[in-house]
Amino acid sequence: MTAASDRWISAFLEAQSAELDAARNTLLAYGRDLKDFADFVATAKRDFESVDRDLIEGYMVSLDALGLAASTRARRLSAVKQLFRFAFEEGWRRDNPALRIKGPSKTKSLPKTLSETEVEALLTAAATHGRTPEDRLRNACLMEVLYATGMRVSELVSLPANAARGDTRMLLVLGKGGKERMVPLSAPARAALADWLACRDEAEEAARAKGAKPSRFLFPSPGAEGHLTRQRFHGLIKEIAAAAGVSPAKVTPHRLRHAFATHLLANGADLRAIQTLLGHADISTTEIYTHVLDERLKDLVLTHHPLATKR
Repeated sequence: MTAASDRWISAFLEAQSAELDAARNTLLAYGRDLKDFADFVATAKRDFESVDRDLIEGYMVSLDALGLAASTRARRLSAVKQLFRFAFEEGWRRDNPALRIKGPSKTKSLPKTLSETEVEALLTAAATHGRTPEDRLRNACLMEVLYATGMRVSELVSLPANAARGDTRMLLVLGKGGKERMVPLSAPARAALADWLACRDEAEEAARAKGAKPSRFLFPSPGAEGHLTRQRFHGLIKEIAAAAGVSPAKVTPHRLRHAFATHLLANGADLRAIQTLLGHADISTTEIYTHVLDERLKDLVLTHHPLATKR
């Protein structure tokens, strides 16, 4: 990647951060994708100022030849398109070479989920998994709150302690783009939250007495971020799955989010309500769960209907 390309990418990312309040992970993804494109351009002995449509299409062909998934290719093309739209608007280029390029068609796969029995086993195991009583209370709280709310894992681990104080029938969650939403808590989740909060506050008070700085997070950690990391929780949920007798390969924090939505829909919840609870900006994102339910109903008929079993 040339120095000029690096300046283009840096300016684009700064604009995304300042104007659109893009999340850190989104910016990192843009940066990785654009660096890959910049390396391709440099290999062709070109620069961003001279990139044309043929070169971008050649890049897309090369990604296909590498066997990258259609979703990955579409994401990289999206990053390239946004970069050149930004360059055109800034006056760095007099044209936008990516304007009319169509991306690969993406087949929308249905999200994998967990059965209610599997989730129940996970919740039971979480309450007994951990080296100390404090760990077990925290683990139970994490799992109960995650399943009760369908929060994204980043939203869960970064919850401030103040969010759990007062009337805990509802939690205020800070979602994507800084948008806030209220999510209700089930009775088991409220109980697990109250037990963990009492334990956490006691530990914080003891640490404060020793001169330690108090943490503002519900799930504090001594690491750089100050709270339990997504990576640690991802590993923790695998441990809980193994303890519950559920295949760890099937269990991820995001799959519990899918389970929350699918189980609500299966039990008669309104799609708009689920959209609000999940923090989806567009109802079409939530509608994928109707297809999950359709697939489950179809499987139920094919495996349990008397005529189906006779055939």
